Amino acid sequence: MVAGASTNPERYSYLAMERLKGKDVAPVIAVGLKNGKVGDVEIQTQYPDYAVDTVTLYLGPKNQAEVREYMEKYPPKRVIFNPGTEDMALYQELKAKGVEVLNACTLVMLGTDQF
Repeated sequence: MVAGASTNPERYSYLAMERLKGKDVAPVIAVGLKNGKVGDVEIQTQYPDYAVDTVTLYLGPKNQAEVREYMEKYPPKRVIFNPGTEDMALYQELKAKGVEVLNACTLVMLGTDQF
């Protein structure tokens, strides 16, 4: 799941959605402030009512309240804190729950086959 998804092609979340689809990582779930579409990926404004494997964050710490609530209810297997999204308190909370947490760049991970 891409948290902080955008339809703006200049945003890293947009590029991540495109590259996730290009790598055939399916399904790609996207949550953002506004409904929209990137290729065939629908951007939703609400978090799903189920757990996902990976959450890749494109939201700064001040804007993480909703995704934090979602992850408390449905802990993912892995959370990627992209540059600028790092929140040490959330990082520690997730790690204590057994979630794999990474301070990394999703785009670099995809480009080097480490995703």
